[in-house]
Amino acid sequence: MSTFDFTTLPIWGNALVLTVGGIGVWLCGTRLARLADGISARTGLSRVLAGALLLGVATSLPEIATTVTASLLGNAPLAINNLFGGVAMQLAVLAVIDLWFVRKGPLTFFSPDPVLLLGGVLLILQVAVSIAAIAAGDITIVGHIGAWPILLAIVYVASLYFMHGFSDRDTWTPANAPEQSGPEEREATESQGDEETRSALVLYGLFAANCVGVLIGGWAVSSSADALSEQTGIGSGFIGATLVAVTTSLPEISTTAGAVRLGAYTMAISNIFGTNCLEVALLLPSDLAFSEGPVINAVDNSAVLMASVGIVMTTLYLWGLLERRDKSVLRMGVDSWSVVLTYLAGVGLLYFIS
Repeated sequence: MSTFDFTTLPIWGNALVLTVGGIGVWLCGTRLARLADGISARTGLSRVLAGALLLGVATSLPEIATTVTASLLGNAPLAINNLFGGVAMQLAVLAVIDLWFVRKGPLTFFSPDPVLLLGGVLLILQVAVSIAAIAAGDITIVGHIGAWPILLAIVYVASLYFMHGFSDRDTWTPANAPEQSGPEEREATESQGDEETRSALVLYGLFAANCVGVLIGGWAVSSSADALSEQTGIGSGFIGATLVAVTTSLPEISTTAGAVRLGAYTMAISNIFGTNCLEVALLLPSDLAFSEGPVINAVDNSAVLMASVGIVMTTLYLWGLLERRDKSVLRMGVDSWSVVLTYLAGVGLLYFIS
């Protein structure tokens, strides 16, 4: 990416670079989400598939940039913990949004769509396979590329196919569904308001420009974080699962909060589940960029810990989606409280083992 050595900067200098890069990721990532929705409306793709391909990939560009950059730097713990830490952190974001933006009950009560259950199950499947990969080790297939990341990418594509097909099937309908006043119509009007007057060529150009901005910001975040881990003595696995994961998840935070404000609760949860599935699949580009062999063979136990925490947190939300309590505790659902406590416990354990 660059021959500049970030360790020549002081600690405050790298902290400043990380902050500025994070702000750039936030601004460009938020704009990308709106542009992706405008483009999807012009292409005629279904909401599920368009959201997974356009919105999911657009908001995941920071993770792609930081993970690939960290792998090019030879820092596998930073790259992989950014991914698994991002899975856990974004699930914790749902709890925070449940607290601040949902007023009349828990977030999961207002999300009765069965496709969310399938999305959560497929996410657990992908993370569980990645844990098995780390435990078993990897073998090279071509050059330095391992077999497990290729398998995980295949599982991700298959997940998109099954979720797309499942959304069109009338399998079952939950009882006691809350009444909602057209959140999908409000969401569509809000997201397309500024974009409908622009030509398709302008939309594509703005989308590409913001992609470049997110990639540059993600590179700055990853490079400065790699230098900070060396300068402070804090493990790069911990920094990847916390600072970098929070920074690269800013677009998901903004889009999820926006969906809840518009009453599109199902879209908010599906955005997080779908993005997290893509996070696990990003092991493949990380493996492509890591030249010292299969990247899975270079990670440590901290990656297994954060992946396990992600499974527990996803299971707690699936429990909440099935039980669908209509009462909150201190303005947040019981499932969201459990998710927050699990995340804090996981980060605490990660700090001690790092």
